[in-house]
Amino acid sequence: MAETGSLFGARHYRSYHFLLTLSDYTVHIGIEHHESSDDRDYERTLIDPELLKADAILLPHEMTHSWNGKYRRPSGLATGGYDKPMQGDLLWVYEGLTNYLGEVLAARSGIWSPAEYRDSLAMTAAQLDREPGRAWRSLEDTAVAAQLLYEAPDEYSEYRRSVDYYPEGSLIWLDADVLIRHLSQASKSLNDFCRSFDGGPGGRPELKPYNFQDLVTALNAVQPYDWAGFFQTRLRSLEPHAPLGGITGGGWKLVYNGTRSDLWKAFEQYDKVVDLKYSIGLRVKENGNVVDVAFNGPAARAGIAPNMKLIAVNGREFDPTTLREAVQETAHSTTPLDLPLKTGPYYKTYRVDYYGGEQYPHLERDEASPDLISLISAPLASR
Repeated sequence: MAETGSLFGARHYRSYHFLLTLSDYTVHIGIEHHESSDDRDYERTLIDPELLKADAILLPHEMTHSWNGKYRRPSGLATGGYDKPMQGDLLWVYEGLTNYLGEVLAARSGIWSPAEYRDSLAMTAAQLDREPGRAWRSLEDTAVAAQLLYEAPDEYSEYRRSVDYYPEGSLIWLDADVLIRHLSQASKSLNDFCRSFDGGPGGRPELKPYNFQDLVTALNAVQPYDWAGFFQTRLRSLEPHAPLGGITGGGWKLVYNGTRSDLWKAFEQYDKVVDLKYSIGLRVKENGNVVDVAFNGPAARAGIAPNMKLIAVNGREFDPTTLREAVQETAHSTTPLDLPLKTGPYYKTYRVDYYGGEQYPHLERDEASPDLISLISAPLASR
């Protein structure tokens, strides 16, 4: 509560209520309102450190919507009734900026450590930087197509793209934050924009719609720059790689190694999966069901597809540890992995040519640039 007050400088509610449902038998979602949020998670979330770590941004994210989404709302989403279709082209602000601020607030509030915040950035950057769907679908189109993508299946989502305006919004708004700090010689930041754009008099729920030009004007009032070009380039780009300027400009770089971060482990526990997408290109449930395969990755090239079931690994019955250790050993082997899988009533062994060991994303400090990411994630209320 202290961190949101310091960030926005005003509150657009008379009182705020979190309706928190902890259950293994309900859908796990968050829904925002002006003065409350409907937040649902696993039964043990508040007492299991791994579950809490994996969903640390749920409450900060939904509460941020009181300012960014409910008070300031894109004109295309501020419809007066169900007879008028919503226009989602600014969802990269409604949800993307909220995603960025929710993650930052989780770190500033101490729900995440600074290292966990950086691990989250690394996971987001890796996911989007290796997404083949970038070659044909722009980020803006994922916002326009939100009503289709929300209910789309997980399989091959990296080629189709998903509701990427959430995670890529984090990268874009980090980029904007870092850029403002550089251009202003550290005298301004995105905190100033949040206070001016999402602040206001406060005290009760209000609705103040905006369009793209309003957003650009507000940013220029904080720090003059070609913000229209900045966003349009990132929204309409078909570049193969994600916008990582906020990470590199913030004093860090994306790297891969064989060590799982604690946050990566937490997400695996939360989703009950073994996530090897950056090595053999496979995500598999703890029971062996294949959730997804990396497009054109080693597993896909071997013929493995989603919804198969992994039975064994190199002649041993499958379990998560056996699979992970077998992938570790590929770094010292010249023999393909033998993976027997079941599809309906049929069994077949697939040979996966991969020899790189486990690979997981991390941020590594670049001493040539100032560490702005640590400054961004540091508590604001106590400054």
